[in-house]
Amino acid sequence: MTSLDKQPVDPAPQRRSDQTPEAPAPGTPEAGQEVTKAALFDAFGGVRGMVETTLPGLVFVLTYTVKRDIHLSAIIALALSAALAVARLVTRDTVKHAFSGVFGVAVGAVFAMMSGDAKNFYLPGMLYTLGLAVAYCATAAAGVPLIGLILGPVFRENLSWRTRNPGRKAAYTKASWAWGLVLLGKSAITFPIYFWGDATQLGWLRVALGIPPMVLCVYLTYVFLVKAPPPIDVIAEMEAEERAEKEREAAAKHREG
Repeated sequence: MTSLDKQPVDPAPQRRSDQTPEAPAPGTPEAGQEVTKAALFDAFGGVRGMVETTLPGLVFVLTYTVKRDIHLSAIIALALSAALAVARLVTRDTVKHAFSGVFGVAVGAVFAMMSGDAKNFYLPGMLYTLGLAVAYCATAAAGVPLIGLILGPVFRENLSWRTRNPGRKAAYTKASWAWGLVLLGKSAITFPIYFWGDATQLGWLRVALGIPPMVLCVYLTYVFLVKAPPPIDVIAEMEAEERAEKEREAAAKHREG
């Protein structure tokens, strides 16, 4: 017997460090966390979407601070927003967040240029934030939380959480309250500056309050959802029902034949 024959065989050799880690097994808590992360990134645009939302406003306030030219600042901000949307198209990435950003920047640019007041560049976004905050709170109080209406299709559960998954509904309700209260707090800070501050102060404040509240809301939504029961995949249920119906029809034709 050779020395190689005498060496013990390890039945479970260690994974090499350069091998790709195994994906979490379906149905495990880790798999549920990954699905929730992916859904939130898809719904809210992830880091790139947050940057694309904040960057045009930053460019506007920088340009206005230096040049004091509303038209130039608005045009540059709008051009940047359009360039970000085009970049999404070129890379064949999802464009819904980029185009919504273009629309918001365009409306703000029109407001600022028509009124001659640079602060009005931010007014449409401020009104949208306030309206969204009221919508989150109102729908949560009514038992039809807005965050559930947004994320239901992303999780392929549609509205099944309303009647078939009470734990999931409770998580969506908590998340909607979180979004509503955080956005109300943001509005409570920015509107006084709009009325009594100047455009530069408002611009820098809007930039500072662009990403942190969003990150907080997304994080709280993640925390609530990973602790909730898993979503009911109603799309898979419908597909299974369709397959079963086709099989019954085929079986009936076979018997008749």
